[in-house]
Amino acid sequence: MRRFLAVSAAVLAGFGILTTAGTAHPESALPASTEHAVHGWVGTWAAAPAAAVANTPDGYPSFSIRNVVHTSAGGGRARVHLSNAFGASPLTFGHVTIAVQADGPDAVPGTLRSLTFGGAPSVVVPAGAEALSDPVDARIPADANLLVTTYVPTKSGPVTYHPAASQTSYFTRAGDFAGSEAGAPYTEQTSVWHYVSGVDVQGGAEASIVTLGDSITDGVGSVAGANHRWPDYLADRLHGRFGVLNAGISANRLLLDVPGSGAGQNALSRFDRDVLSVGGVRTLIVLEGINDIQQDPHQTDPDAITSAYRQLVAQAHARGIRVLGGTLTPFKGWRVYDETLEATRTAVNTFIRTSGVFDGVVDFDAAVRDPGDPLRMLPAYDSGDHLHPGDAGYERMAAAVRLDRL
Repeated sequence: MRRFLAVSAAVLAGFGILTTAGTAHPESALPASTEHAVHGWVGTWAAAPAAAVANTPDGYPSFSIRNVVHTSAGGGRARVHLSNAFGASPLTFGHVTIAVQADGPDAVPGTLRSLTFGGAPSVVVPAGAEALSDPVDARIPADANLLVTTYVPTKSGPVTYHPAASQTSYFTRAGDFAGSEAGAPYTEQTSVWHYVSGVDVQGGAEASIVTLGDSITDGVGSVAGANHRWPDYLADRLHGRFGVLNAGISANRLLLDVPGSGAGQNALSRFDRDVLSVGGVRTLIVLEGINDIQQDPHQTDPDAITSAYRQLVAQAHARGIRVLGGTLTPFKGWRVYDETLEATRTAVNTFIRTSGVFDGVVDFDAAVRDPGDPLRMLPAYDSGDHLHPGDAGYERMAAAVRLDRL
């Protein structure tokens, strides 16, 4: 099933939930029903807050921002997570809505819902905090685009955002148009997500799968607007039975922050917010560490990286979450590649494959490497920079995930 940008004709007609049957061969078969109730809250989309937008001391007063986000699972009710994680002062959301996208900033008629917070139409979010909306009845399709629109009426300080959205969203500076089904007021575009960090659904999927990583999980190198990140392709394979939540941040590291870069907090620092606090999580897939190796300062001691893995697994297991370790993909040809950095990657991958620390292994390295030069990505899978896969590479990575291990 190819992912699409706007809602299909079938959804327009029935505003229903798109699901299909499971896969064909036993090794890739979907796992049996889990302990999570089918009618519990499950994440259908997420984006990890990464940083504050530079030079926004007043925030975006009078802006309505229509974020376009893509669902993995459907349901009959929805709620939205909003973030002020990197704000420096309280942030007021005056009006927030959710709708199914028709095209561009236009909503499918009849699908727009205004959200409340403790029964009130607005909410004040302290600096560093998050807000969760009240549930709203709304038929949320799987594998479709939603419009999550926020209106901020007053000055708020630095704006929390996710930089590498690979998706066009829309905004206006002219006031509260969150309730407009028509997209005409939204005359400007943005390539990042502001404020919104998650959408949950109820009444469809069994549980969520979280993918923790860096730019390779964030989808850098894929075609913008096509939903061709590897977690998107994984969601295609799951057919809406599980939500797939993308906790990737471009340039993110396991061990160090990169101040001023938009790369987010290190994975251990953000783990509670981006993984452990997400509802309905069954399985975590970790693909992180290549930036610790290739970014300056280079981490060439594999024990430091594998110690971080042990801590991630321990914390996840304490919450009843199983963890699959993803091997680090090849990067020969990338601008800083050398034998020392390669030796670290090789040692880390050996640990992932053989240590038994993880509940299972997803061998992304083996999936995308060139058989004729295993330290390099196969050209057909390479975006061209020799670090990030392209669409074909991301699809191949998703195919390497055994569904019976989720």
